[in-house]
Amino acid sequence: MPRASDDLRPRRNRAPEFALASFFLVLVASVIVIQTTVEIHRGEGISALEVFRQKPTAAHLRTYEHGLEDASVVARALRPWVQFAQFAWLRDGGEKALVGRDGWLFYKPGFDDMVSRGSGMPRATNDPVAAIVAWRDALAARGIQLLVMPAPNKEGIYPDYLTRRAKPGQTLISPQTGDLLQRLKSANVECVDLFALFAHARTNAARAGAPPLYVEQDSHWSPAGVALAAHAVAQRLAEKGWVKSSRTAYCEKPLVVERLGDVVRMLQSAQIEKSSVPEKVPCVQVLREDTGSLYQDQADSEVLVLGDSFMRIYQQDEPGGAGFIAHLAKELKKPLASLISEGGASTLVRQELNRRPGLLKNKRVVVWEFVERDIRLGTEGWQQVPLPSEPRAEMPTRGRGPNELSPTKSQLRSVFAGE
Repeated sequence: MPRASDDLRPRRNRAPEFALASFFLVLVASVIVIQTTVEIHRGEGISALEVFRQKPTAAHLRTYEHGLEDASVVARALRPWVQFAQFAWLRDGGEKALVGRDGWLFYKPGFDDMVSRGSGMPRATNDPVAAIVAWRDALAARGIQLLVMPAPNKEGIYPDYLTRRAKPGQTLISPQTGDLLQRLKSANVECVDLFALFAHARTNAARAGAPPLYVEQDSHWSPAGVALAAHAVAQRLAEKGWVKSSRTAYCEKPLVVERLGDVVRMLQSAQIEKSSVPEKVPCVQVLREDTGSLYQDQADSEVLVLGDSFMRIYQQDEPGGAGFIAHLAKELKKPLASLISEGGASTLVRQELNRRPGLLKNKRVVVWEFVERDIRLGTEGWQQVPLPSEPRAEMPTRGRGPNELSPTKSQLRSVFAGE
């Protein structure tokens, strides 16, 4: 028999709960229907049934899950907009970017490595110092000097634009970078310390109003950073007396280019790129003073520059002839030779040099640049790479045909007669 208190208890209205649950069920079902309809229309197999074609192991289930995500038409349509919302509203750049202050963007893997985070990130194999010393010794055996120039990560030079915890003008150097520089110094490897140079420049920039050393939307240095680094390398080469003086005069041509930073492009989102305003970058092209032509390399130059995208930017990219190589040539008053490997200055660029022995012809100096994050994240690690074999000297010929080097009868008589 029902109690009187049960009749007085207010009845809960479950209609909104049923409506919300029904909405989500319809939403999930519609995704399945849309995906299946598209796959049948394309004549493809139904991806949802792939799970029944393999053993239900943990590895197969993970592969199946990732396959569904990649094949989903709805996910591909919505992902760019979700990514844009995260970037624009939540200041979340995903796995590639960190959104800093005042529109500054940073390359996240470089930051994670600098603060020793990202334990799942691939680490460079082998010891960078051992590889550098061995290569220095191999070059020295051929009478070629080596000058090493690590390019600082942007987040180490401008941490105050990444977080308010850093003081204005403060710079940071990671423990592994400091260890590398100290070990190179102990091994008597000539190294240009851009970390100290850029830190000093930042201190003075606050008072002098100098332009920033890195591009706001990009992971690379600005033209101001390029000019400072080129001057430092030229000064070191002059101090060591490694480069002969030359008289090739160069002049400068200032111009402004608009660049959409590589950090923006790394996000691979059309919506984010459309909403980002290209940055105006004041570059300085280097031209020959006698001809007015844009700087060009010279393969048989006595100076060879090796590096990564820090050597490419402004040099091979727009506007051309305005990067580190051209500005170093202007400082030295002579054209240079160069070899650039995108993202591979730790090992790949030396492997490429091994396949191109002609680039070492007449060389007296090699300037080797690599970005700081490659100390631990370098592609292919830090392998021991031999120098290319020296070309054999060819015997002189005078065009006498196949018997050119055969002795004449009179020569034979002279030999046997003791003449």
